[in-house]
Amino acid sequence: MKSFPTNREQTTPFRIVSLLLLMAPLWLMLAAANSSAYAQASTPPSPADWTQYHRDNMQRWNPYETVLGVNNAVDLQLKWKNSIGRDNGGIQPIVTFANGVIYFGSDGSGLFALNAGSGALLWNYSTPDGAEIGAPAVANGVVYAGGGDNVYALNANTGANLWSYTTGGRVLSSPAVVNGVIYIGSNDHNVYALNAGTGARLWSFATGDTIEDSSPAVVDGVVYIGSSDHNVYALNAGSGTKLWSFATGNIVRSSPAVANGVVYLGSEDPQRVCSQCRQWRQAVILPHWRRGEFLGRRGERSGLY
Repeated sequence: MKSFPTNREQTTPFRIVSLLLLMAPLWLMLAAANSSAYAQASTPPSPADWTQYHRDNMQRWNPYETVLGVNNAVDLQLKWKNSIGRDNGGIQPIVTFANGVIYFGSDGSGLFALNAGSGALLWNYSTPDGAEIGAPAVANGVVYAGGGDNVYALNANTGANLWSYTTGGRVLSSPAVVNGVIYIGSNDHNVYALNAGTGARLWSFATGDTIEDSSPAVVDGVVYIGSSDHNVYALNAGSGTKLWSFATGNIVRSSPAVANGVVYLGSEDPQRVCSQCRQWRQAVILPHWRRGEFLGRRGERSGLY
């Protein structure tokens, strides 16, 4: 004789199905929230943003600027100001911009993030030792900067410390971030390549002296950087192998710029190239970007080299 399920046996599966149906919207909401949070953290910057010292074209100019020009620059007016660094040792002169936020370092109060439209403080990260922090770079929702002996990676939205890497000397160089790798110099004489996600060292290259203010330019798989040993170096970006070096007449604190197959940088080279230019103090050295071949030297009268 055929048996029929009891009421209890009948209702149990229905209760399970009903519970799953009730939980499904919650799962969808959580998934959507997580996706939204991830999208906010990893929103790629606009091509017009200035996310690192050399900018992403490594030439320190913005081809997307279409508002300011010779006809209206004289009409610029103050939009806002923030005295955030007045009592904190001053701020660094180089600012980076990404997704409506400006980021900059200070001489003793860490790294700041301000709303670019209003100047309102979004967050401030202070290093444990209160070290000076140089010009930052922003990539994939992370801010990278050197401070004291360390390289820091901070969440761009909150300023939370994601990781840090300790070098053997002060880090005054500004990082370049290319293809998931951070390239930066240190006063311990080394150029470092670090994994942008973890901070793990991929390679390091030892120059003959400190790397003070020179920040790397990375173009077509080659890292260009100057050193206090009087040289500018071209290194393989993947391995750190030296491709060539060019000896100037003095310390190289300048950061290279690369354009049209030529590397431009300054050196504290006292050589003068004409008898009428006695006040020339530095030289612009132009080695060929792949061979290191010397192309010319041009003196400068001012302090901007």
